[in-house]
Amino acid sequence: MSATPHPLLDIEDLTLELPGTARPLLADVSLQVRLGEVVGLVGESGSGKSTTAKAALAMLPEGTRTTGSVRVEGTDVLGLRGEALRAHRARTVAMVHQDPRAALNPVRRIGDFLTERLAHAGLTDRRTAQKRAVELLDTVGLSAPERRVRQRPHELSGGMLQRVVIAGALAAEPRLLLADEATSALDVTTQAEILDLLRTLRAERETGMLFITHDLHLAAAYCDRVLVMYAGRIVEQQPASGLFARPRHPYTRGLLGCSPALGDTGSRLRPIPGRPPSLADAFTGCPFAARCSDAEAACETWTPEPFRLDDGDSDGADADVVAGEAACRRLPALAERTAP
Repeated sequence: MSATPHPLLDIEDLTLELPGTARPLLADVSLQVRLGEVVGLVGESGSGKSTTAKAALAMLPEGTRTTGSVRVEGTDVLGLRGEALRAHRARTVAMVHQDPRAALNPVRRIGDFLTERLAHAGLTDRRTAQKRAVELLDTVGLSAPERRVRQRPHELSGGMLQRVVIAGALAAEPRLLLADEATSALDVTTQAEILDLLRTLRAERETGMLFITHDLHLAAAYCDRVLVMYAGRIVEQQPASGLFARPRHPYTRGLLGCSPALGDTGSRLRPIPGRPPSLADAFTGCPFAARCSDAEAACETWTPEPFRLDDGDSDGADADVVAGEAACRRLPALAERTAP
């Protein structure tokens, strides 16, 4: 992995607030993605994962009040406007969404989707873009790419369409890829093929990736580091290898307890009681206290501190302890239970 003077993606103390909501969309979110690194972001629906990713593209709801910073290759993304912002979205960062059909115009050909991406990025003229579109489809492993560029979305399977969307995301060779539940709608065989493709592209291009998923097992197997998000906050981060061995935060342990493990047929799943807070739910103290079996009275008034990861500590053994102690006042006592 090549050394860079600054992270590829650097989000620091990001807080997003919308008028009329009882709590922020995001609260003091900090994370980093380096060149060639895959960072997983996991949590239940509504936890703020997609909003965090969209912040890297400055795609925020209208009227959002913002504090903190979002930098990509050292550039302040939230300060970009006009042509500079369009160039950033076209060339520097690309996003792969969960549903490829939503990203494609159903009445236009696959080749049109790809050539428009290339032309909009200003990388080539339309005639050369046609040739490049075929090359991109071949790169992502689609058979007969010359024929695929003439087809429409309804003629391709879900796995094929996901490859088309990935090809479009890679058209401008971005340094940062945001994968938002990019494989969750696929069957397990196709999912494995798409993950292998992304792994190969990462190795060949040193692309950094923010990998959003609700599947902890997938995140632990695929990512270098995993960050756990709840109610707009990052509550824990660990190297992927340590997430299952020693989960720190009660919410992380809850997610693992309600996730089936391959080959484990003797134990029952333990769902997390209650539901995640919505933007209409006001609370004080720890946002997970109402659902936490280890909560005590003080948790209802204690406020988690912002999560910070010191530069250079992303692979350090103490990084998860820093995150956990900031996000859960009960962590020192709870950590003793899970100590090996």
